[in-house]
Amino acid sequence: MRKRVKARDLKVGMHVILDMPWHQHPFFRNSFVLSSEGDILRILNAGIDEVVVDMALCEVQPPAPVAAEEPEFPEHPEKVVSGQPAWNDGPLIPAELKEAIGNSRISPREKAGIVRKSCLILMERLLESPTAENIHTAKGAIYDVVDLMTSEEDLLQHLLEITSHDYYTYTHSVNVGMLSVSLCKAVFGRSSDHNMRELGAAFFLHDLGKVRIDSSYINKPGKLTDEEMRQMMNHPVYGFDILNEAHELSEECKLVVLEHHERADGSGYPAALREDKIHVYARICSIADVYDALTSGRSYKKPIAPFPALKVMKEEMLGHFQPELFEKFVRMFC
Repeated sequence: MRKRVKARDLKVGMHVILDMPWHQHPFFRNSFVLSSEGDILRILNAGIDEVVVDMALCEVQPPAPVAAEEPEFPEHPEKVVSGQPAWNDGPLIPAELKEAIGNSRISPREKAGIVRKSCLILMERLLESPTAENIHTAKGAIYDVVDLMTSEEDLLQHLLEITSHDYYTYTHSVNVGMLSVSLCKAVFGRSSDHNMRELGAAFFLHDLGKVRIDSSYINKPGKLTDEEMRQMMNHPVYGFDILNEAHELSEECKLVVLEHHERADGSGYPAALREDKIHVYARICSIADVYDALTSGRSYKKPIAPFPALKVMKEEMLGHFQPELFEKFVRMFC
């Protein structure tokens, strides 16, 4: 039984259905259970006045409906709602991404939303099943995204504007991927000396090694113990090994994965490399990685706004980064 409910009356545990195109709301699915007050706030902030609630799937009792029951909704709304990607059984790459690429009728802002959400879905699926085949398939999709980012300036700007500040490994992967590609474009311009497609794949996959880390460490709502931190610090090596086993990416691009936690002053890991001993691609990724970590919220910390985050990086961490690269990064936001 499905009923319409005002957004202001929603409660955590309700199963909602958003009867609108997938790219017009901030969620991955059109049909899902509200897992937090944050989900409700995102619905309200998106300007959605009311939603359909599936009473049979609710984990709490819904309030009285605002309209009559709506039996015309089919049992599987995802098959009729325009633009919703298959989630459980669908392919690794959302169809919306394929449709958006090269479609000149879509505005840059709308295309940016589709591209970003598709990338989030892609990375979440990949991290759930990081097989060699899926890594290869994901790399091809990332190639297409990088082509868009490097050829459509308006799209790139919109992508930077809609960066999410929720921290999950897959959102962090997408944020760092897009920020790093943007910084590469600022640093290298149109130079043909750098394979931007391969680089983009390396940036998006920089945290791939976390799939071999105990998820309780990654999601722990507090400070890690020394032993947990030692385990966490293995993820660059694990990621490098996974890419070697899958025979994906060039040797220098795999160094992005291996060295993105190295720091110019030698305080990083896993090898405590210094300055130009760290590959320039990894130096680029490290800046984006730290920035996204600062600007993303966790259960134990609030996000820092972009410019205060840049100030922290400049005043407290500048010894970690190559100054010229950091200056280019700051200018991306000016």
